[in-house]
Amino acid sequence: MDWLSLKSTYPEPKGQPARCGRLLALRRVLNGSQYDRIPNDFATERSGAGEYIPLSRRRPSVRTNMCRTVVEDSVSLLFGDTHWPSFVANSPETVEVLTAFSHCAGLEQLFNQAAIEGSVGSVAILAEVAENIPRLTLLDTAFLTPHWGSDNGELTSVCERYTVKGRDLAAQGFAIPEDRMAVDHWWQRTWTADDCEILTPWPVAADTQGARDEDRSVRHGLGFVPIVWIRNLGGSPGDPDGDCTFERAIDTVIEADYLLSQAGRGLKYGSDPTLVLKTGAMPGGPAREGGASSALTLPPEGDAKLLEINGNAAEAVLGHYRELRAIVLEQLHGNRAHADKISAAQSGRAMEMMCLPLIWLADRLRQSYGAGLCDLLRMICRFTHVVNGGLKIDGAAITDLDPSGIGLHWPPWFAPTEPELLQLAQGLVTAVDGGLISNETACTIYSARIGIADAASEWAKISEELSKGTRVAKSAETTRKDSNSGKTLSHQVTA
Repeated sequence: MDWLSLKSTYPEPKGQPARCGRLLALRRVLNGSQYDRIPNDFATERSGAGEYIPLSRRRPSVRTNMCRTVVEDSVSLLFGDTHWPSFVANSPETVEVLTAFSHCAGLEQLFNQAAIEGSVGSVAILAEVAENIPRLTLLDTAFLTPHWGSDNGELTSVCERYTVKGRDLAAQGFAIPEDRMAVDHWWQRTWTADDCEILTPWPVAADTQGARDEDRSVRHGLGFVPIVWIRNLGGSPGDPDGDCTFERAIDTVIEADYLLSQAGRGLKYGSDPTLVLKTGAMPGGPAREGGASSALTLPPEGDAKLLEINGNAAEAVLGHYRELRAIVLEQLHGNRAHADKISAAQSGRAMEMMCLPLIWLADRLRQSYGAGLCDLLRMICRFTHVVNGGLKIDGAAITDLDPSGIGLHWPPWFAPTEPELLQLAQGLVTAVDGGLISNETACTIYSARIGIADAASEWAKISEELSKGTRVAKSAETTRKDSNSGKTLSHQVTA
């Protein structure tokens, strides 16, 4: 079975664009539920009528979930742990406020989840304000239809549309007749630059759509659509979705799942092979289980044997799986290093070389989700200009925040070790002492290596301390004997 055959077993969402079915199918792979609609488990070889069940109609008993693994590894390298970027802007106040907003809104956790869900092609973040407090929500882009302006490329509208059972709508306070509780209804809301329109739900079989629900619709008057749309791994302008992170390797993953499932079935058979009884003229009876208490009684011309298989096939299967795994990780730029083969602690540069394909993938994701993060930060600044009373961020009311120069400073992929930092510092000191670079350039290089976002501010602090005399320039005098002249040469090395 390949991906096209498996995808054909999924129901097509009615009344939705083609991209909706594609994204929902890819999300099944991401969640590990791509085989759930296959009716038979892998151990069931024959149906109740005695008919043979092909492998393509059985659920694999082993699911490697390599697609999800590569996605989570790349997202961990993108936003996880120490990889969250720091913010830069022309105004120091903007940096301070946006950093506080990041902590209050949980941006790191939100973008981790956004990058995982967006790996199928796209993800959208809805920004809302309740009592002057900004709130962020992830939206399922499979049910969203965006439209962009032709002049500036900004979102002009986003329409959300999907089906809901009548009983679920009634639980939300909608007036649904009793005879329509089990009927599918359309739910639709549309965001524009000035309005959030919600229609009253209507049955899917109805000819006309619902009217505007004045009680639930909101005219916000922001002047922009409060949604940040992020395309995974780029994408062409006007196309709602980017490339899926793992789609091109799904066929190979399916092959690996079925291969390991069949290998496990073979090992189980090898542990309990089929018993064959050759009874001669005696009538055949039911199969017997082993044990001394169930000894077989056969006529003189009878015989008994086990249908055993060669165990060398298991090693061949595992070798084939290792090749399939390598192909998948090569296609997806995943991490092919084995942790059990690392015998000692590695330096930051060595870790980068070992995870180089994964870094290439994460670097492309930085472009997509980094741009989306910047768009969200600019949108928060726009909220402070249009919302009455501004935004409440970390308990303070913020108004008229300057969005100019907003950017991100990404930390190194792997933190440098102390010997690496010492080696870099000694090299920079030698370069400064030899007149190859300036002290300010050395400060910039070292600040970037240790993760300081604003090297100019750091150099300004150093210059201020030197001018006030609070920083003492220490020097170490080194001497060496010149073998030719016999003179003692000395030089000052500034630390």
